Amino acid sequence: MTTQKKSAPAVAFQSNHDVAIHVPDLKIAESFYAGVLGFHLVSKSEEQLHFDTGTFHLWINRDETPKPFIPSFSVPDFDSAERHLKAAGCKTVTTGSATYFKDPFGFIFDVIEA
Repeated sequence: MTTQKKSAPAVAFQSNHDVAIHVPDLKIAESFYAGVLGFHLVSKSEEQLHFDTGTFHLWINRDETPKPFIPSFSVPDFDSAERHLKAAGCKTVTTGSATYFKDPFGFIFDVIEA
């Protein structure tokens, strides 16, 4: 059996401890995630809530169209990562003030510069 040697990607992606969701009502989100689940509210603005859940940070963004959990990856250089992903056929998805990437299967993920 032959093993196929994988080449290293041009940009090093690493999972981090951030997950985002998008909801239309931050007041209801704060009531549920802080009040019902007991997560610690780190910060809040008119457009976003930031919770420390213990294992990961949950970012809740105001958006008229709810979006499910969006995993986040850290890279040393965002611009290089963006060029790399676009060259690989990934599409950008902009919602409100956030820009995400869509993989070949349609899943959305976040990329932030570490």
